Amino acid sequence: MKRSVIRILVALSLVLCVTCFGLTALAAPIRVAVVQPLTHTSLNQIRDTIIAELQASGVEFEIVTRNAEGDSAALSTILSNVKLDGVDILVPIATNTAQSAKVVFEDGDVPVVFAAVSDPVAAGLTGDDSFYITGVSNNIPAGEIVKLISDFQPDYKKIGFLYTSSETNSVSTINAAKAYCDANGIAYEEVSIANLSELQTAAETLISSGVDALYTGNDNSIASAMSTYTDVAYGHSIPVYCGADSMVADGGFATIGVDYVQLGRQVAAMVVRIAGGEMPEDIPYETLSDYARFVNLQAARRIGMELSDDVLAKYNVLVEADGTSHFGK
Repeated sequence: MKRSVIRILVALSLVLCVTCFGLTALAAPIRVAVVQPLTHTSLNQIRDTIIAELQASGVEFEIVTRNAEGDSAALSTILSNVKLDGVDILVPIATNTAQSAKVVFEDGDVPVVFAAVSDPVAAGLTGDDSFYITGVSNNIPAGEIVKLISDFQPDYKKIGFLYTSSETNSVSTINAAKAYCDANGIAYEEVSIANLSELQTAAETLISSGVDALYTGNDNSIASAMSTYTDVAYGHSIPVYCGADSMVADGGFATIGVDYVQLGRQVAAMVVRIAGGEMPEDIPYETLSDYARFVNLQAARRIGMELSDDVLAKYNVLVEADGTSHFGK
């Protein structure tokens, strides 16, 4: 009964909004709050793309941005304050933000459009209790991760998986990669970290176990500390493969991963649809149909890897050998 009442109220409020939006001069703009858990290149790129797309949409939006700067307690407070301030549509970036948003906005009267959630089902963002939530996943097929490594190291023997244990999105990506390795007889080691103070030791542990390559997927914490990660790995001539182009721009070796500009555009398109009166429950969450392929030639030089023309033909050079970056260009 409660859910039925909530649905009716949400539908009525959206009908009223559509009526207002249909006027030549809007009485009030649509308030959109974009909330991210911390600062790093990928999340900033998503945020900036969403803002740019909404501003260019022709719909009158009032956009506010909030950043918890890595403080999980602050994240919950930010979301509560955003709700109290009165927001029409919420855009939480990353899995932990979306999960917190589900709790804070559990009454379902505000549409939620998440960005960059690797496994929405595992994160609890689908189903009957999530009728007010939709968004865009940044999931990467596990098989593509392994093929990425094979492109550059066809004779590799063992992969090292490194991830943050508290990030559902990162755990999900690594679990899928491990399952693929198990099914195909590929050896691997894994180490998880609870916080960034453990990153250097974790990387050293994997390297000492004899891995030929390191892989970290869409891991927000590790993405914010790529220099620490790569300094350890490249000191031992071990390439670091990543789940996003921004992680390669920040020092990773190569990726078949998420194009966060594309993801941001898809999220913004969903926001516009909801602003026009569509219900989140009628818009299934999306995944990306195409994946970015990038390589960092400066990283290749640091680990002493020569790349053939055939390999380079498959990838866009994101960072030149001299450090010149083409990221975002």
